[in-house]
Amino acid sequence: MRILVVLGFLAICHQAMAETVNVYSFRQNFLIQPILDEFTKETGIKSEVIFAKKGLIQRIKREGKLSPADVVLTSDFSKLLDLKDQGLTQAFDKDSLIQSNIPSQFRDEDRQWVALTKRVRNIYSSKERVGKLNIRYEDLSSAKYKGKICTRSGKHPYNLGLIASMIAHDGVDQTEQWLTGVKNNLARKPQGNDRGQVKAINSGLCDISLGNSYYFGKMLMDDKQKVWADSVELNFPNQQDRGSHINVSGAVIAKHAPHKDAALKLLSFLSSDKAQAMYSELNMEYPVKPGVAPSKLVQSWGDFKADTIALNQVAAQRKAALKLVDKVKFDL
Repeated sequence: MRILVVLGFLAICHQAMAETVNVYSFRQNFLIQPILDEFTKETGIKSEVIFAKKGLIQRIKREGKLSPADVVLTSDFSKLLDLKDQGLTQAFDKDSLIQSNIPSQFRDEDRQWVALTKRVRNIYSSKERVGKLNIRYEDLSSAKYKGKICTRSGKHPYNLGLIASMIAHDGVDQTEQWLTGVKNNLARKPQGNDRGQVKAINSGLCDISLGNSYYFGKMLMDDKQKVWADSVELNFPNQQDRGSHINVSGAVIAKHAPHKDAALKLLSFLSSDKAQAMYSELNMEYPVKPGVAPSKLVQSWGDFKADTIALNQVAAQRKAALKLVDKVKFDL
């Protein structure tokens, strides 16, 4: 009996000593769990994940210093900025692997967030009615596309990021003229998601749409949606000048992370060759770490030139972008 008690006590102690990292995730579990499982296999650190499409930032604020969150994984750049702006992050170490793995373009200058994957804001075009295009984002305001463009809300983070990048490159006044031209060319009121726009092209409702690159891969892998993807060309805009706009997913270490060391180890792993390759294979996204090849499916879409503007410069124009969307009444 004494032996059983001692063994039980040791088991409890071992469980208590086992490292754990608590992850609040805007990314769905099936997208990240295989990567987290690999992290546990390599480090012995277990992960506990809470997923929600929205409300996680408000939850962390409510929890305050008692929040169990160690790491927050985001599905877009805007939430990285929100977390930093609301004082809910802490800096990762200067000498961490994150610094050496991820280029400065994709890291916060104060080390408060780091990008983990890239996706392109592509322009889709109807294979049947338009064909492959050598196109710039600026061309979307051209009169030749009158009544031919579909898009989701201008206030969605993916479109706000693009608009903010236009402001960073061309200024507010020129971007306002461009956005007004795009609005005048819409085939219908902004609605739905990126895949919904490709569905609309397939249905003949429009000929052109904006959409993130990884959605193309997701549609190709879906039996019901493959017909939508097969009806469009995937175009990389601005290949003769600044390059295509890049959005990112990313991560932060939470302000009151109870397991900061484990959190830092997780972010270092997520920026490693293995995790970066897994992200591309599982999610059809582009690695952020130089030298890591995209998956074969992603590579099949062709090489492209990416805009090299620092994300911090784009972030600085996000509020101006939102004001422009309201000013031109883009969604009305």
